[in-house]
Amino acid sequence: MTTRRHAFTLIELLVVIAIIALLMSILMPSLNRVRKQSRAVACQANLKQWAYIWHMYTEDSNGKYNKGASSVGGDAGNDWPVLLMPYYQDRGALTLCPAALRPMVTQGQFAFRAWSWDQQGWGDLRQKETKDCGSYGENEWICDRTTTEDYWRSRNTIKRPDTVPLFFDCAYVDAWPSATVGPPPFEGDMTGYNEWTILCFNRHIGYVNYLFADLSMRKVGLKELWGFKWNRRFNTSNAWTIAGGVGPDDWPVWMRGFKDY
Repeated sequence: MTTRRHAFTLIELLVVIAIIALLMSILMPSLNRVRKQSRAVACQANLKQWAYIWHMYTEDSNGKYNKGASSVGGDAGNDWPVLLMPYYQDRGALTLCPAALRPMVTQGQFAFRAWSWDQQGWGDLRQKETKDCGSYGENEWICDRTTTEDYWRSRNTIKRPDTVPLFFDCAYVDAWPSATVGPPPFEGDMTGYNEWTILCFNRHIGYVNYLFADLSMRKVGLKELWGFKWNRRFNTSNAWTIAGGVGPDDWPVWMRGFKDY
């Protein structure tokens, strides 16, 4: 007896392809979101490691923070990538947020690019020495300097350390944010001198990850940044806080959909 084999007709094949395409269009946004969330969690794990590193460093320095890159004629030897190297040099690419591995010199979304610091060439960032590149930065106002009373200098002098940023998602090795300056008009705007550009970007679905002076770590909303006590005299009721009167329409268009604080 002859057995007849059944095959897909062209129409059936097209229907199957259309169903697969439909399922992929439904699943891809969810998969992308899960991927971004997993990178955010890995970033938080990095910052938890940095909490131990900063604790060890300040323990060895009687509570004082580093002096910072430009404290002695621009000497980079006083900045954290050098001074903290003995505490993290065997920890792989701990200076890199898993979501920000694209070199700053390449095109692409600003939030996902990493900074270069004292290195020759880029290559694969995941294979570079940790002192050469990264996507975290330090609050320079926390450094041990005497040029102005604004600097915190020591962890022992901070009354509310949970409100003082220490180490965080950043597009450069350090940042000096000001309470009198607002957010960039668009994400990654480098046309003017605005320290908030290297702090305020959408790296983790409307959030960035922060380590505070009490060594606690949490995700932070972009509109929340202006409410932290960055330095001793930082006005936490400035024009970009609810206490200072900021309204939903005052924010740049690219930020208006983010959570208010």
